[in-house]
Parts: sequence; structure tokens; C-alpha cells
Amino acid sequence: MPTATAVDTHLRELHRDNGSALLHYLRRLTPPGSACTAEDLLQETMLRAWRSLDRMPPGPEPQRRWLFTVARRLAIDAYRRRQRLPVEVEVVEPELTPAADSAAEVAVASLTLRRAIGELGPAHRAVLRELYVEGHSAEEAAALLGVPVGTVKSRAHYAVLHLRNALAGS
Repeated sequence: MPTATAVDTHLRELHRDNGSALLHYLRRLTPPGSACTAEDLLQETMLRAWRSLDRMPPGPEPQRRWLFTVARRLAIDAYRRRQRLPVEVEVVEPELTPAADSAAEVAVASLTLRRAIGELGPAHRAVLRELYVEGHSAEEAAALLGVPVGTVKSRAHYAVLHLRNALAGS
């Protein structure tokens, strides 16, 4: 069993001989600003080397290949972890006090909506009432109105499109 001094010396030599090349390699594998930096991956690579000194191949060149393989695998694992995590977004507090002209905007939108609903034919208004006011499904609305389900869906689509266009133009 190697002494602590021998292990320490061996790790220092590994880091001295391979550290800068590994760091350069890892910087190319990690995007700038990522949570897992190249320095962190280098540190983890050297920690794995310390834990696996007894299994590390003899000789400088096989050890270098082993270190680069470990570093590459750690970078791939870090990349996969980033892909699994949801994208972080900044939460912005909504404005608690309404804008001064919001009452006027609500009034204009309400009048525009009433006018647009009045422009709809009775069949389209009936579909909207059954779906959005009464809360029936398309199948239930079709049975109540005595029309096919496809007709209900079509009328709802065109009625909502008309209302959306009316509100967008206000």
C-alpha cells in the first residue's frame, strides 16, 4: 500500500502534467455561463483519479488517456443534467396597482365584445353560450342544439375567431 506522501506526490504530478491540458479540453466542452464550469469538472476529474489510483493504468500516457476519458464523461453527464432541468426564468411580480387608463381599456373592450357578439348569428351565439357560459362539452352542446359535433366545433371556431379579431382591432 502506498504511503500518503507517495499518493500526494503522484496526484501532484498528475495534475502538473495534465491539469492545464484537461482544463483547456473541458473549456471547449462546457458552454460559457453554464452551472457546471470547466474548473468544477477538472476538480471532479482529479477527485476521481484520487479515488481510483489503485485502478489507474501504469505509465504517463495511459493515465493521461484515462483522465481525458473521465473528463469527457463528466462533461457529457453535466450536459445531460442541464438538458433534463427545466429552463429557469425570472419571476416578475405583477403590477399591483392598475394603470390609470385600465378602467377605460376595460370599458372599451367590453363594449367591443358586446358589439362583436351582436354581430354573430344566432346559431354561433347559441354554440358559444352552451360551450363557454353553460360549460357543456362539444358533444353535449351538439345534443342540446340538435346539430352534429363537427358543426358545433366549426361554429365555435369561427365565432371565437370573429371575437378575437374584433378585440384585436379595438
